[in-house]
Amino acid sequence: MKFRLIQQQISHNTQSPIRVVEQTTGREVGWINRYLDREYVRRLADTSLCSYAYNLLHFVRWWESVHHTGDIRERDLTESTLLDYVKFQSSQQPRPSPSTINDRVAVADRAIHNEFPEAPCQIARGFHQAFLQRRPMGLGRPRMALSRMRVKVPKRNIVPLSVDEVARFWSSFRTTRDLAIVGLMLLQGLRSAEVLALNRDDVLPSEAQLRVRGKGNKFRFLPLAPETVQLLEHYLRLERPNPCSAALFVSLKGRARGARMTRAGFRSLFRHHRQTTKIQLANPHRFRHSFASDMIRAGMSLPALMQLMGHAGIQTTMIYVTVTPQDVYQQYARAVAQHIRPLPVTTS
Repeated sequence: MKFRLIQQQISHNTQSPIRVVEQTTGREVGWINRYLDREYVRRLADTSLCSYAYNLLHFVRWWESVHHTGDIRERDLTESTLLDYVKFQSSQQPRPSPSTINDRVAVADRAIHNEFPEAPCQIARGFHQAFLQRRPMGLGRPRMALSRMRVKVPKRNIVPLSVDEVARFWSSFRTTRDLAIVGLMLLQGLRSAEVLALNRDDVLPSEAQLRVRGKGNKFRFLPLAPETVQLLEHYLRLERPNPCSAALFVSLKGRARGARMTRAGFRSLFRHHRQTTKIQLANPHRFRHSFASDMIRAGMSLPALMQLMGHAGIQTTMIYVTVTPQDVYQQYARAVAQHIRPLPVTTS
């Protein structure tokens, strides 16, 4: 039995358009789709909903290989169910990244407990009781049982692109559309999904502002650098087809001319220029990291950078901060020069 993910027209506003079904019969995997419906009603972003569906698709394929069915029965769930799922992923070649394993297990845990609130898989009840016994006053936020199951994720240390690498990569682009896309990530720190979601009316050139829809459908307004304004104006005036969709960045040729640029087209664009310039680290998120590093070195505060990058908490912003020994030395020398005065000489 095989399973696949499909996207259908919405029949009513309580049903997710993304469904997981059996490959041959088209029969829905009920417990998965009921969970997707619940998340859809919560107005989860489409990208998150799709990510959850793919994670659950991976889980149900593993479940079927063990139990020979995609349906989950409560009597088949044990305290080691999700631990067995982690072991299975850890034995795969190539092995998924720790963050991928954790995401898959977290979504499977929520979907199973959405279907079977009393399910014994994991050790949720025992863990929470033990936690409250250690904290009799009930202070603090109880941690989820899943924290015991998490695979350790190595600390990310993303090295930003050098000035020379940015210049070489930048010079390989020829269209003003592509230059504007790179400019928004390099000079404004946008995520690739945020760039693709931009509409024409999100650009406010007279106010040098950009309206961005970030994660969780949260909007924020960003100041536009003069160079970015110029790139956008050149693209809108010289290359953007007329008529076309409401999207800001659209396909420039072929049958899809005027339609919103797709994620596949976006990835293909960067892949082509990485091959052309031989700069293998020039991926979209690396530009966002380079932007954050440049802002920190220019003296921007972390709270301000957090707002620019659309982070919900400052801990996420801290991931992008890379402090080298040279940075420490330069900032120390600057502080000494500004705030430390020589001691007065006393005469006896």
